[in-house]
This record gives sequence, structure tokens and C-alpha cells, in this order.
Amino acid sequence: MTLLVGNDRKVTQVHIGIPKEIKANEHRVALVPAGVAALVLAGHAVWVEQGAGLGSGFSDEQFQAAGAQIAPDAEAVWAVAELIVKVKEPVRAEWPRIRAGQIIFTYFHFAADRELTEAHLASGATCIAYETVALPSGELPLLTPMSEVAGRMAVQEGAKYLEKHHGGSGVLLGGVPGVAPAHVLVIGGGVVGSNAARMAAGLGARVTLLDMSLERLRHLADVLPANVQTLYSNRHTLLEQLATADLVIGGVLIPGAAAPKLIRREDLRLMRPGAVIVDVAVDQGGCVATTRPTTHQEPVYSVDGIVHYAVANMPGGVPRTSTLALTNATFPYVLQLANKGWQQALRDNPALRQGLNVAAGQVSYRAVAEAFGLPHTAADGFL
Repeated sequence: MTLLVGNDRKVTQVHIGIPKEIKANEHRVALVPAGVAALVLAGHAVWVEQGAGLGSGFSDEQFQAAGAQIAPDAEAVWAVAELIVKVKEPVRAEWPRIRAGQIIFTYFHFAADRELTEAHLASGATCIAYETVALPSGELPLLTPMSEVAGRMAVQEGAKYLEKHHGGSGVLLGGVPGVAPAHVLVIGGGVVGSNAARMAAGLGARVTLLDMSLERLRHLADVLPANVQTLYSNRHTLLEQLATADLVIGGVLIPGAAAPKLIRREDLRLMRPGAVIVDVAVDQGGCVATTRPTTHQEPVYSVDGIVHYAVANMPGGVPRTSTLALTNATFPYVLQLANKGWQQALRDNPALRQGLNVAAGQVSYRAVAEAFGLPHTAADGFL
């Protein structure tokens, strides 16, 4: 249906669905009432599953007042929506609800999960991944806000699990007068790493940050506090730093691809008993060989006396902050997809075009295809 909206502008009405997130302990929601109001003003219909926003502090009444239709269940949302906007990848229970031609805009992290990839290829849906939308500068605008949250949370969680009753070594991150602070090793100087380093330094820890870009290290050396030491990352330096680290934060990212395994199983023997690893790269498979995804309900496990924290949706633990930060970044792209249709939106916006991962049963993002040895069709082939 084509409608006339402000200044007699014609727009084809799109039905946009916001299902409730059902991944374990995931309380974020993909759209806030202000976003609903803007989409409705633009001529679209928004369907929000009952209770979808409660975990982030948004009631059904607030969504309804903004112009949303409240759907009684997930089936109703998936059935009516042409464009599904989510926070996390559809889990197994949601796969049968996906239909050919439906557009799904969310975090996917396909390269870490072959079964997820194959399910979406079989569905015939168009899958646009937040994590690979990329500006010409290389910045990942839809990954950045959640990486900021995850980097800061990594220190918060790491400090907690260093406590003895959680299995840690019993070290206080900032120390006290007369007692040395903890040594925090941050691997990767991107958004996660820089936020983690700043947070740990603010708590008084002795921080070492590793990265392979000298340009990035120079920048971080200028902007981070004096108790952060920056070092060029190589195997020798990594092992040397692991030997004295109380808390290790893995913040390595290769956009859209599986994370490299920088810490091997045998490397754990070098570490202090009760040291903690927080592998923020777990969404992309983790940068530690012994990483396996955990949940907020059961966040840690131990391997060779080293505590591992590998929650795959860390920002979901602070859903109010995370939802607001995420939707601030995603909403302009949602509006473009709704107003223009996905193909025209991707033609007009090269950053959004980088987000196309799967379409019409084909992989359109090279790193995902390479991860599983699948054929690759460039995004331009669908436009």
C-alpha cells in the first residue's frame, strides 16, 4: 500500500516486526517507543510482541501510545512482518518462522556458527548483519555501541570473578596502599580493548594493552591514562604478559570472520592459578582456544585452574543502557530499509551494503563464505 506522508511524499507502507528476544537472559529490545513513533510518522506499521520491551524498561502501553500494534505472540509478529528487526540472531525455535523474501536486520555473527548460516540460507530470507555494516573509514557503527558496553562490562565482570568465592585468585583490581594492584592484560586495541583499558585503569589496575597496529598504539598511548602500557602484539610478548596477568580481556575482531585463536590450551599453564579470562570475542568464536559460549545464568567455568567468562551477549546484562545505545545507532538504517526497500537502501548506502550477509539462499559476505568453504556472491549481484 502506497501512502502520502509529509509534503505529499509517497512511501510504500512496510510492516515492521519487533519480536521479543528469546535467547537465554537476553533482555534488550530492537526498537524503543521513540523509534516506533518515527516509523509510524513515515507511514509504516510497526508490530511489537507483547512484553518485548519490559526487560529494557519499556511497557506495551508506551509502545502502543507511540503507534505500535501489540501482537499477542511471536508467531503473529513473524507472520505479518516484511522487515524483522532484532537484537540477537534468530535461535533454533525461531527458524521455522522465517519465510523467503523476509528481511531480517540484527546481529548474526554467521562465521561462528555453520548451522545458523545454513538455516538462513535455506530460509530464502535477506539477512543484513549489524556487525558488518561498515563506514568507508572502517568503523563499524552498529558494533561500536555494544563493543563500548562489552569492553566496560569485561572489567566489571572480571573484577567480580577474581574474588575467591567465585574461583578467582582473590586479587582486588585496584590494590590498596602498600599492596600492588592487579595486572590487567587487554588483547586488541579496538573499541572493546580501549574501553576495557580505560575502565581498568580508572579502577587503579596496572594495564597492558596489545595491538598489531603501531598507528593505533600511538593514538592510544596519547589518550589513555598513564597506568596503561601499550605494546606491539606478537607471540613472544603475549606469552610474557600472560605469565603475570591476573585478568585477561580478549577484544580481538576481524569483521564478519571467526576470531583468531591467540591463546592456546597449553598457554594456560603459564598463567597464575585463579586468573580470569574474559573473552569478549566469543560471538565470533573466541580468541582463546578453550573458550565456549556461556550465559548470564551460568557465566563462568574453569580450565586448568583459569576462570573463563564467555557470555555471548554481554550487553544483555545491562539492557536499559544497551537498548538505548544500540537503537540510537541502528534506527537510521531501519528507517532507510523501510522507506526505500532493502535493495534501494543498499544501493544508496555503501555502509549498509556491507551488512548484507545472506540473500536468496546465497552467501554475500566473503568472510562467511570462506569460514565454511561456501560459494560467494557479492552484494552487488543482488542489487
